[in-house]
Amino acid sequence: MHDFQADIDAIARNKMIPTLLETVLLATGMGFAAVARVTESRWVTCRAVDQISFGLTPGDELDVESTLCHEVRQFDQEIVIDDVNTDPVYVNHHCPAQYGFRGYISIPIRRADGSFFGTLCAIDPEPRKLNNDRVLSMFRLFAQMIGEGLEADEALSDSTSALRDERKRSYVQERFIAILAHDLRNPVQALTAGLKMMERRELDDRAKEVVGLMRGSVKRMGLLIENLLDQARQRSGG
Repeated sequence: MHDFQADIDAIARNKMIPTLLETVLLATGMGFAAVARVTESRWVTCRAVDQISFGLTPGDELDVESTLCHEVRQFDQEIVIDDVNTDPVYVNHHCPAQYGFRGYISIPIRRADGSFFGTLCAIDPEPRKLNNDRVLSMFRLFAQMIGEGLEADEALSDSTSALRDERKRSYVQERFIAILAHDLRNPVQALTAGLKMMERRELDDRAKEVVGLMRGSVKRMGLLIENLLDQARQRSGG
C-alpha cells in the first residue's frame, strides 16, 4: 500500500474532483490537470485527467524538487505561466525543459486549518492564456472546494470511527452484563436453596423475621438478574 494512500483515497472519495479537472481542461485548453499531494520531500498524484499522455495516475510520483509545485509550497505562492518561452522568470528553469510544457498553472490546496495539502495544477505543451482573472478565479475556487472536501471527508471519517468505537463499547458492555448476570445466578440460587432448608427448621420469631427479609432480598436480586439477562438477549437479538 502507498504510504500516502489515505490522502489518495480521500481525494478519490470526492466525486466532484474529476468534473473539476475536466472543467479546467475545457476552460483553458490545457492537456493535463491533477490534484497532487505535495510535501517537503514528495510529489504524489492523487487524481489526474490526462489528454496528452503525460502518464501519471493516482499514486505515481515525481521528484518533488523537479516540480514547480515544490516552489508553490516552499514560497507559499501561485505560479502561472502563459508561455515558458517568453516568461522572464521561468524561461531557463529546468522544470519546463524536463517535462516539456509551455503553459503551466499551480494553485495551493489548503486544509481547513490552513495547512498545505498540495496543489491543483495543469500543464500543456503549447502556450495558454492563463494569467487572467477568469482562469485564476476558477482555479482558486476549485482549490478551495477541494480543501473543503478534505475537511468534510475527515469529519465523516471521524464520525464513522466514533460510531464504530461506540458500537464496540456497547458490545463489551452487553457481554459484561450478560456474564455478570449469569455469574450472579448461581450464588442467588444457592441462597434460595439455603433459605428453603432454614425454613424447614424450628425457628424463633427473630430468626423467622431475618429469613423473611433475606428471602425478599434474594427475590429482588433474582428479578434484577432476569432483567439484566432479558436486556442482553434483546440487544443481541436472542
